[in-house]
Amino acid sequence: MLRLLITFLAYTAIQLFQPLAAEAVSLVDIEGAIGPAQSDYVVRAIDTANRRGDEAVVLRINTPGGLDSSMREIIQRILASEIPVIGYVAPQGARAASAGTYILYASHIAAMAPATNLGAATPVQIGGMPTLPTPDTKKEPPQSEEQAPENDQQKTQPQDSTASSAGSAMENKLINDARAYISGLAELRGRNQEWAEKAVTEGATLTASQALKKNVINLMANDMDALLKGISGLTVATSSGQKTLSTANANVQVIAPDWRTRFLGVITNPSVAYILLMVGIYGLVLEFSNPGIGAGGVVGGISLFLALYALQMLPISYSALSLILLGLGLMAAEAMSPSFGILGFGGIIAFIFGSIMLMDTDIPGFQIALPIILAVTAASAGLLIFVLGLLFKTRHQAVVSGLGTFVGETATVVGAKENGAMVKIHGELWRVHCDQPLVAGDRVRITQASGLVLEACKEENPP
Repeated sequence: MLRLLITFLAYTAIQLFQPLAAEAVSLVDIEGAIGPAQSDYVVRAIDTANRRGDEAVVLRINTPGGLDSSMREIIQRILASEIPVIGYVAPQGARAASAGTYILYASHIAAMAPATNLGAATPVQIGGMPTLPTPDTKKEPPQSEEQAPENDQQKTQPQDSTASSAGSAMENKLINDARAYISGLAELRGRNQEWAEKAVTEGATLTASQALKKNVINLMANDMDALLKGISGLTVATSSGQKTLSTANANVQVIAPDWRTRFLGVITNPSVAYILLMVGIYGLVLEFSNPGIGAGGVVGGISLFLALYALQMLPISYSALSLILLGLGLMAAEAMSPSFGILGFGGIIAFIFGSIMLMDTDIPGFQIALPIILAVTAASAGLLIFVLGLLFKTRHQAVVSGLGTFVGETATVVGAKENGAMVKIHGELWRVHCDQPLVAGDRVRITQASGLVLEACKEENPP
């Protein structure tokens, strides 16, 4: 009993005097243009931090912007997080432009390193990608013309042409939607709502020190240690209720992109998706033109499905995709029925214009490189016009002139019946007609080749 009591007291003393384990904080990097791969990575990283019960998750932001749909997926997950999400523009020299500004406003706590900036959140063409309204933005009523600033009235004056009016109306819808969205986020987090709207309507930008003065961010921090000490003790409202942060001595755990994120990042690169699409089409064309090999069909099928998966996540123009398919069809038609270059030239032009217009967005990082377009166009023209043209011509010549090569050839009779004999020539069995009786083993010379029966004469003294 005495030994058990001593052991219990020693264990209790160790637990009492042992320093408390430090809280864990997850670190997630948002680097470069925000697209499907980046949003998938960030959303799953926030989910991981929530499952582990981390004290907080830090989004270290350095982005020029990105796709509207990807940005909204990240923001929706931030708003649903049960642990605080800290948006941190870092390192020095980084920026949170366009989509990065919205993410920073959505974060429970916003921070910036010195010599960083944010803003320029005016939406550009989004390629018809659907918007995802949140409860905060639904309550925002559209501004009437009387409430709109004078400079906004000048921007929305009716244009002379119908096309210009339609384009202006669409632009106004995008801007109004974006303004309501960021205004709702600013209201939710208690940050500068007026400047947030200027970032959308006027493309306004701020440095880190200016953002702190204007209540756009909560604090400035030189590095992660300063950030964790600065936010420790702050109370924020999460989806699960109020939470007071204790991060002064927290352990930072980096959540790095896994193989899935890296793979998704590769195939959703517009240039890679474009090449996969072409490889898929070429593979299927070669398989159909020369069936039986299988390699073209397998490689083409896999590439085509990967390309379609990537393209459905990117802002593509289906009109441009139709132009690409039309161009391929015209070049293939030129190969099968030459038209003095008219079909081929038209196909090349349609293919180039369709490739340039395929990515229906002006966002940097989501355009197909022009050298790749030109290289793929040249390869397509060469493959479809020259290679397939030669293939079809060769197959046509083989059908027309194959029997003519039999004339003058000698063959051995392998079997004889009353209705004729069978000879083996060029590895194939053919029926022959001969005026003289034939038996197995006789040698004959082919004198005429037409139809399914060859004319032959018996060699009396075979060599």
